[in-house]
Amino acid sequence: MPEKGKAKSAKDEKVDRQRLGARLREAREYLGLSQDEVAKYLSIPRTALSHIESGQRGVDALELKKMAQLYKQPVVYFTGESQPAAGMSEDVAHLARAAAGLSEGDRRELNRFAEYLRARAASEGSSND
Repeated sequence: MPEKGKAKSAKDEKVDRQRLGARLREAREYLGLSQDEVAKYLSIPRTALSHIESGQRGVDALELKKMAQLYKQPVVYFTGESQPAAGMSEDVAHLARAAAGLSEGDRRELNRFAEYLRARAASEGSSND
């Protein structure tokens, strides 16, 4: 992060655009959305979305907000300004955010599945000894 009052260099800004673009592309691909679908949602040409995802074009605040809503992630997930809770990896933090939106019954089912996976991992670990 640059010192207060100092502007980022063009190189730093390019790297930031590339990181943001990669996060946006990964989220789109994870959800199985095509560039055409997202571009139509944003009312921009598909080539503009391609340039955003490759870091060749910046994304404005409204576009980023709409993509975050579409991809069901907070804006800070894409900007990298927020770190996951102490000691919690990003994938675990993502699971916690996703689980928060589930019904109580679905969270119980998710917990049972997590217990199953832990038990399976423990069983596989002990059988490899």
